[in-house]
Amino acid sequence: MSEVNTGPRLGGWTRFVTARPRLSLLLTLVITALAVFAGSGAADRMSSGGWADPDAESTYATKVLEREFPASQPNLLLLVDSGSRTVDDPAVAAEAERLTGRLAAEKGITGIGSYWQTRAPALRAEDGHQALIAARIEGDEKTAAAVLDRIAPEYRGTQGLLKVSFGGPVAVQHEMQEIIQEDLLRAELIALPVTLVLLVMVFGSAVAALLPLAVGVVAILGTNAVLRGLTEITEVSIFAQNLTTALGLGLAIDYALFIVRRFREELAEGAEVREAVGVTLRTAGRTVLFSALTVAVSLAAMMVFPQYFLQSFAYAGIAVVLLAAVAALVLLPAALMLLGHRVNSLDLRRLLRKKTRKPQEEGVGWGRAAALVMRRAPLFAFGTAIVLVLLGLPFLGAKFGTADYRQLPAGADVRIVQEEIRDGFPGNPGGALEILAEGRATPAEYTAYRDRIAALPGVRRIDGPVTSGTHGYFTVLSKDEAVDEATQRLVRDIRAESAPFDTSVTGVAAMLVDSKTAIADRLPWALGIIMVVTLILVFLLTGSVLIPIQAVVLNALSLTAMFGAMVWVFQDGHLSGLLAFTSSGNIETTVPVVMFCVAFGLSMDYGVFLLSRIKEEYDRGGDHEQAVIFGLRRTGGLITAAAVILAVVMVAIGTSRVTNTKMLGLGLALAVLMDAMVVRSLLVPAVMKLTGKATWWAPGPLRRFHDRFGLSEGEPVPSEATKDGAKDGSGDGSGDGPGDRGDGGPGDGTGPSARDRDTAVV
Repeated sequence: MSEVNTGPRLGGWTRFVTARPRLSLLLTLVITALAVFAGSGAADRMSSGGWADPDAESTYATKVLEREFPASQPNLLLLVDSGSRTVDDPAVAAEAERLTGRLAAEKGITGIGSYWQTRAPALRAEDGHQALIAARIEGDEKTAAAVLDRIAPEYRGTQGLLKVSFGGPVAVQHEMQEIIQEDLLRAELIALPVTLVLLVMVFGSAVAALLPLAVGVVAILGTNAVLRGLTEITEVSIFAQNLTTALGLGLAIDYALFIVRRFREELAEGAEVREAVGVTLRTAGRTVLFSALTVAVSLAAMMVFPQYFLQSFAYAGIAVVLLAAVAALVLLPAALMLLGHRVNSLDLRRLLRKKTRKPQEEGVGWGRAAALVMRRAPLFAFGTAIVLVLLGLPFLGAKFGTADYRQLPAGADVRIVQEEIRDGFPGNPGGALEILAEGRATPAEYTAYRDRIAALPGVRRIDGPVTSGTHGYFTVLSKDEAVDEATQRLVRDIRAESAPFDTSVTGVAAMLVDSKTAIADRLPWALGIIMVVTLILVFLLTGSVLIPIQAVVLNALSLTAMFGAMVWVFQDGHLSGLLAFTSSGNIETTVPVVMFCVAFGLSMDYGVFLLSRIKEEYDRGGDHEQAVIFGLRRTGGLITAAAVILAVVMVAIGTSRVTNTKMLGLGLALAVLMDAMVVRSLLVPAVMKLTGKATWWAPGPLRRFHDRFGLSEGEPVPSEATKDGAKDGSGDGSGDGPGDRGDGGPGDGTGPSARDRDTAVV
């Protein structure tokens, strides 16, 4: 079997970091300090919207209406409560008119109207004790939030005879943004100490446990600086910060586990510190780079969508993945060079390990489990696949909607206001459709068009037209809820109606229709990018034609439980009391895209770790089954530990009071656990057993291409075999004493194979 020595590809960097570790650490420290300064205030410059397609018909109509008819597009509502008096009481009306006048004079406020000015029934509560003042705050989301911050203290609360509360889209988004920032800080305070405890349990050494956290902090702070810079040139969603924290800690832990483990293995074999760092960078370091690239590609696919909500996750994801990889390849090797054997210091598990089990048992369980799965491969392969498919079936009933005030916790002031408006006012003040009419038309033409729209199924009432020059608009109230399927059909019916002038439809339902269309149009491109690049990258790693296909299929299967739970829990409302959220009866359209891209990338991350070790052993010995067992034995505990720690971070984020963030955190936690504990542990060895040695087949031209350009974690066979033959297994790199050779006999999948030296890491 031919071997390819890919060691020199990182040779230059290896020589630098091993020769100048203090300089590497100093540069990292300086850059991190600059990132802290550059990233300050990033959250304050982010937005909580981004679900609309900027090129859609509804977006165009909204912009024109904002310009020509500001009063038609109110984004701020003041709920005025007159207490025991009615809103028509003369004293109440006089106070309300003064309040309206004050608000109209505020800088940034336009298009103001109130019940007391218009006497519109839709602005008066049915009980007669509440009424609305509607206004528009000019500018983008950040500008509107700044205006709201300025005026809210002056108007909220008691105003003479009146009690004033704020609602409307601007207030909802502002409240959401503040809650997300508070929840993110709380999630970090929960995740960091718990993660540190778990890392100590995994590494044994308290010193080694601090290294992943250092990598994660560098990645998170660097990404905040990147996002802060991006806010100067484009819109960035506040939700992206959740991904920054989750992936920053999660991937830092993944990469640090992999690199530190390899380093400890090399020390256990008797290598000098400099040599151990060099071999670690040329082997595990290459795999980390490769893994980062696969994750980044999955996240980059979100760039094809027009909504900046999705693009923001791509910005944050790409930045944090690459920075985590760079930090792992700069900070970690330099720290390991300076620590040397002290990386195993402060072994807090020593006493516990003496009382519970012998060192040689490390990794044996994973080897035995892999051997068992491969002996019953058809049962495990088909049984596991069927269960995963069944778990995903609820997603077939998914209904897609848009985020609204129900994302907020039940006690949030803005949500209470929105619910009072929804339940106490006639019609649906926040869910109306607007039809923009452009071009000159006669009153008769306007009337004829209005009559045709009024006759459409689902129309409660149509008002207008309000005209100004060559522009006009109609307001259509639906008989159904703002984003119901019936209202979405009404949008399509209105757009299908002919008119003697140009028409464009906007409103919440119209924006949802356009958003769904944009995602459906671009989803094949995003999936195609992910699939093609994944196939190419996994081929470069393995040299196999079949393994990349297996990787794509098995990764997709690992996500079924997440998508099924998304619908069963968050759409249908099961466990809503336990998880403290209100089901809106649908899933926000863009969230499944985010969750797929992130979860698929993370599953590829784990897949690369496993496949790289399987490939390393297969190249060395040519025994397919033993290579699979070797890979599971060496990485099963590693991947599971990384997944558990990442799940802890995700669950901490899932404690958010905003429903979308809760769904993102808890859904991704479920996905990574299913991938690590089910797909990698059961499906991968079972499927690879069924495909046998055909797993590694590739046609001649592709095989030669891989021999020249492919990637491998393994070192050249002669030096490794010689090294292994010279070792007697003493030392495991964690201060445990004798290395783990396993106690199983030949053929049980737990006996020693070349370089099968487990450390105390996992």
